[in-house]
Amino acid sequence: MTEYEKMIKGMLYKSNVDELNELHKISAINMNKINSMVPYPTEEMHNFFKGWFNEFGEGSIIMPPFYCDYGVNIKIGKNSYFNMNCTFLDVCPIEIGDNVFVGPNTSFYTPCHPIHKDYRYKGYEYAKPIKIENNVWIGGSVVILPGVTIEDGAVIGAGSVVTKDVKKNTIVAGNPAKLIRKITEEDRLYWDNEFKKIGY
Repeated sequence: MTEYEKMIKGMLYKSNVDELNELHKISAINMNKINSMVPYPTEEMHNFFKGWFNEFGEGSIIMPPFYCDYGVNIKIGKNSYFNMNCTFLDVCPIEIGDNVFVGPNTSFYTPCHPIHKDYRYKGYEYAKPIKIENNVWIGGSVVILPGVTIEDGAVIGAGSVVTKDVKKNTIVAGNPAKLIRKITEEDRLYWDNEFKKIGY
């Protein structure tokens, strides 16, 4: 089994090997290209991500600058939007669904390191995947830590550090992020009324 195969399976692997260094180099070249493009979503930009990522759905937008480890371990569904300066450390897979809104300066971290220095400095790592389901709103400057799943319809408050799974249709915020409340039918009715006021 290669170090890359170990890495994406969440096993302990050696990070400073030629195979992974080459993938980092390709990613650095791709980041330079995307971050040099006009900072406005274009068909060229969409097609670039579609050819680079594992999956990049129709209607999805990532505003540059954008940063990642590999890119090839990222899956993004349809009609999702990522504001500028987002970071994806995709050592393990990062899977993001449809209609996900992500604020600026948000980071997705899959890597983990041994706690003891004797193994950490030798370049050993492991990772845990991140999964964001559909219709999630993530505020600006949020950090999502390894192994986290955020379920459908959840809202993450700006500046939060998400250390644990988030249940569907809930609002969490803080460091570490904690449950604020559930999203209810009353929320939908409130917004129905607000839109009626402006003629929608």
